[in-house]
Amino acid sequence: MDFRILLEKITLALKKIARRHVLWGFYSEEDLFQEMCLYLWQNYQYGLPIGINQAYVIKGCEFHIQNFLRKGRPKASLSSLDALIGTSGLTLGDILEDKKENFSIKIENKLTVDEIKNLGLTPKEKAVLSCLLKGYTVREAAKELGISHVMVLKYKKSIIRKWRKKVTKNN
Repeated sequence: MDFRILLEKITLALKKIARRHVLWGFYSEEDLFQEMCLYLWQNYQYGLPIGINQAYVIKGCEFHIQNFLRKGRPKASLSSLDALIGTSGLTLGDILEDKKENFSIKIENKLTVDEIKNLGLTPKEKAVLSCLLKGYTVREAAKELGISHVMVLKYKKSIIRKWRKKVTKNN
């Protein structure tokens, strides 16, 4: 089947998918539709859609858009607090209020890490907490402990629940 004919047949479905996946203003409906068309064209050049029904092609385009949105979103740009703003000589740090000290005082008044460890945590919860404090991601902690990442999330929720219970009890 000719690419143009295929595209004409599935355009409405692709536009509906694009409308459904518009994400917080990063991409417009037209951007997503064009991305699906490009994906389809790239696959069509290699003969992929030949002999495949339209529903399969449409679903493939939808999976592509979902991955595109998951991986291809624009990242937030980082700025230094020492960056000059305008010609006045002010920096971003001068303008923004520094709440760091107040935050650290609040944290110190709440609980220390040692107190968190003594909340009646199970050995597995202590192991998960230890991994997370070392900076491991959930999946890295799971690999280190030989458990699934879902279990790490469950242990993490349990730790947080116990911590919140202790904090509300002290206030």
